[in-house]
Amino acid sequence: MSDPIVIRRERPDQPEVVALLSALDAYLMSLYPPQASYILDVQALLADDVAFFVARDGARAVGTAACRRVPGGPDTGGQPYGEVKRMYVDPAQRGRRLGARLLGAVEDSLRDHGCRLSLLETGRDQHEAVALYERCGYTPRGPFGGYPDNGLSAFYGKAL
Repeated sequence: MSDPIVIRRERPDQPEVVALLSALDAYLMSLYPPQASYILDVQALLADDVAFFVARDGARAVGTAACRRVPGGPDTGGQPYGEVKRMYVDPAQRGRRLGARLLGAVEDSLRDHGCRLSLLETGRDQHEAVALYERCGYTPRGPFGGYPDNGLSAFYGKAL
């Protein structure tokens, strides 16, 4: 039997997708103070330099991921990069490798746009997220893109 999960680019402003993003926001707010959350809101996710993906099990949205293309800066040696944002899988759907598949879709999109470097900031207390990124080949690195080294964030990168 084939896997019913389909991952594709979609708009983030659909009600059921907004509900997933709200669940992610609530989770992050339960772990970190507001000043330590670097969330792109739905309006920012609609920008031309952002690719937004939804994982669907049939018609039901069960996961999200986004990437934002960023010009290079001093912390990347001038190399343009893609930043992974808004990774989330419905807790009831975890264990199906959806996070890895969403991350793969993000990386493919970045490659298609000529990005050869993928970076991300995640919370140090998001152990499942950290494990996912490390399994997918991301390695620890220093802060980038203006993020502060606040002791709550973990920074990762991967050459694409």
